[in-house]
Amino acid sequence: MGRSICRWVLRTFIILYVIAIFILLVGTFGWFGQERDPLSGIFLLPLGLPWNLFLDGLGDSLRPWAAAAAPLLNIVILRFLCVRLSV
Repeated sequence: MGRSICRWVLRTFIILYVIAIFILLVGTFGWFGQERDPLSGIFLLPLGLPWNLFLDGLGDSLRPWAAAAAPLLNIVILRFLCVRLSV
């Protein structure tokens, strides 16, 4: 039971991450006739917590890339926990 719940949580998180990255790209590059929106990456912030809170020490050019990659760390942690639960 716990294993299937963990899988669903992991899959849902990955789907939300892909959607948030897609919205970021659409807003950043103005795809599909959409105006460029500087706040299009806002949906990545809650997915990357708590790691986004530690990005203040990075340079300004590296910070957006790290904020976009922060949810990947949560995905790795969730995957690790799912594997540990299945044992």
